[in-house]
Amino acid sequence: MDWPVSVAVAQSVPELPTGTDWSYEVKLDGHRMIMWRTDDGIRLQARSGRDVTAVWGDLALVGLRLPAGTVLDGEAVITTEDGRISFEAAQARAASSPTRAHRLAAQRPAHYIAFDALQLPSPNGDIRARPYTERRAALLNLLAELPVNTPIQAVSATTDRNTALTWYTTLHHQGIEGIIAKRTTSPYRAGRAGAWLKIRHADTIEAAVVGFTGATCQPRALAVRLPDGRIALSQRLTTALATQIAPYLVPQPGSAYTQGGDAYTPVSGEVVVEVVAGTTRHAVVTVVRLR
Repeated sequence: MDWPVSVAVAQSVPELPTGTDWSYEVKLDGHRMIMWRTDDGIRLQARSGRDVTAVWGDLALVGLRLPAGTVLDGEAVITTEDGRISFEAAQARAASSPTRAHRLAAQRPAHYIAFDALQLPSPNGDIRARPYTERRAALLNLLAELPVNTPIQAVSATTDRNTALTWYTTLHHQGIEGIIAKRTTSPYRAGRAGAWLKIRHADTIEAAVVGFTGATCQPRALAVRLPDGRIALSQRLTTALATQIAPYLVPQPGSAYTQGGDAYTPVSGEVVVEVVAGTTRHAVVTVVRLR
């Protein structure tokens, strides 16, 4: 398997699918991460393909307990003192320098919640073509060999839709932002293939980034394409969010304009952010995080 791997992405749906061929997992409010256990160490990959090992050094250390040749897909999460999963803490870590990230890790160590196995040690190798049920079993067997209370854990999953809906309605305050349904017979396919579906608490929606204003290294605002096709400028980004998003912006020559006539620098690539749902009716939108 070649670095970086393209990740599978869930499609948003208004309600969970029904039927006997679905498994349901909690959707955690953290940072998507691929964990590569190589022959000589650990590499951690963000959803974008960027190497983020330096800022998640605590997870790199515990990842060394995995057998060489393992590649996992999952979520890096950080919890508060009361046990709530904090996206803000994960965002602060992701936007930090390696030195500051080390200090933050000492204060609030991260956990890695794995939800898929992409590759197993030899002789198995790449297992992405196998059905979800086989990959899930392989993941559980692999993690069962780790020490008790290791920061690497398997995501909670169930085949009972009612249980999944109970999780959805009762665990939001703990940092569970929704439920992902995965077809049990499906292989692991990059992109939005339809085998992974998600419902989320409706406070935010996803929007594609098509441009920015300000400097590439510190964008002032983003131009985003909303679900209805409109392109709008966001409100001014916070310093932390601008720092986190900047490395993903690949500017293109020339200028482009929103329907309201605001100029922005267009970008290439697929960068997705979350915006506050209630703000999309207006001329500007509020960006809350990078997906």
